Amino acid sequence: MWLMLIGVSGLVASLLTGVRLPFRKMKTLFRLKTRQLMSGVFIHPTSLPAPAQWRAAPSRLSCSSSPSEDKPRPSMLRHLTSKIRATGPVPVAEYMREVLTNPVMGYYVRSNMLGPDGDFITSPEISQIFGELTGVWIISEWMAAGRPGRLQLVELGPGRGSLAADVLRVFAQLRSVVAEASVSLHLVEVSPALGRVQAHSLTADGGRAAGGEDEPAYRRGETAGGLPVSWYRRLEDVPAGFSIFLAHEFFDALPIHKFQRTEKGWREVLVDIDPEKPGTLRFVLAPSHTLASSTLVQEGERRAHVEVCAEGGVVVQQLAGRIRTDGGAALIADYGHDGTKSDTFRGFKGHRLHDVLDSPGSADLTADVDFSYLRRMAGEGVACLGPVTQRTFLKNMGIDTRMQALLRSCSDASVRKQLVSSYDLLTNPAKMGERFHFFSLLHNSRLAPPPRPAGLKLEKKRSPAPLPVAGFTELRYS
Repeated sequence: MWLMLIGVSGLVASLLTGVRLPFRKMKTLFRLKTRQLMSGVFIHPTSLPAPAQWRAAPSRLSCSSSPSEDKPRPSMLRHLTSKIRATGPVPVAEYMREVLTNPVMGYYVRSNMLGPDGDFITSPEISQIFGELTGVWIISEWMAAGRPGRLQLVELGPGRGSLAADVLRVFAQLRSVVAEASVSLHLVEVSPALGRVQAHSLTADGGRAAGGEDEPAYRRGETAGGLPVSWYRRLEDVPAGFSIFLAHEFFDALPIHKFQRTEKGWREVLVDIDPEKPGTLRFVLAPSHTLASSTLVQEGERRAHVEVCAEGGVVVQQLAGRIRTDGGAALIADYGHDGTKSDTFRGFKGHRLHDVLDSPGSADLTADVDFSYLRRMAGEGVACLGPVTQRTFLKNMGIDTRMQALLRSCSDASVRKQLVSSYDLLTNPAKMGERFHFFSLLHNSRLAPPPRPAGLKLEKKRSPAPLPVAGFTELRYS
């Protein structure tokens, strides 16, 4: 509610007046336009042996589900146990995929998992400043790309639509800057329930079902300002064209394979039925190599336990291919690490850690994103920046100056307290500040020096430096 109180009336005329980037030879136009942007933002599995031949995983992984008095989705447990009895233990990736996205019983079929009353809360729900600065990042990258006439905003896994709503408000406020572009919003969402929530939040009429089974989009609508919005189940269904892709807490929900180093080599971690407790699940190790353990573990890997998100690698390859072909950029924000962590698979229910094998379908399942893996999968066809911590990214985007402006314009003590609290949650190293990271894919030309003007003798002068990438470049304030 406090976000609404801030609203349009809290517009600060000069948010970052006097911002100076550490590039002395920056073009004057870019410097002025960057200030204009920042000053205009406003408040507001395979065939397997019989289960008996499998051995339990080491104690660190032995996370058998305990009997629970509250099992809101026993049908998911029955579905999984029936599947395991028929085909044998299943990879963690298959377990995770079933639990989260099963079209009948999956966790994401629910519509109440987000927010204070759900199982987890995301940064856009904590503070709309997060979305505002994301919107500024998008516009700055569009400008750096030469202001293409068509701009597609594409968000993967948009949650309740809060981030997209904040970004669109920035676009509305800065319409004079982006007026020359045809802007459209494209949402990749597998959950029909969340799609309806997003449509209610983002469109004037709640959207409408798209006509025809052959049409890539399954829902369409328009924002109050007339921007077209479309929903898709797959990234490949989004039309080609210059696009800025957003993936906020998207990759951490994609299924992971887990592998354990043993004396006989790498073995995949699987989910099995506990023979001593038929109604519960446990982790086991495959007795021999699986296709996944033979192909997904990096040669020379030094960690004893590894998680690999093969689906995340595919998505990054798709993003890289589109950016390389059509131009644009991708901003990935998620809990993660740069190839340093091992066992991060966990569950969340009611904002608390939850046993990942207990009451499947009743809790969110997640694993930290390995950005080193995403970088390898992106390949050399695009430029990769990061990961940098959320604290670093938001401070580089000017969150401190933004907060000072908000606090100066706010006289309500309770709202000021909430502003400070949300700022602390987003930037405190002990909270989200250093566990959450930002990673970007850019077209290779984005970081290349601009070409020298033809016919001029500039041999004694240095080549002009590429424009800095907002969020990943330290800002200096005068």
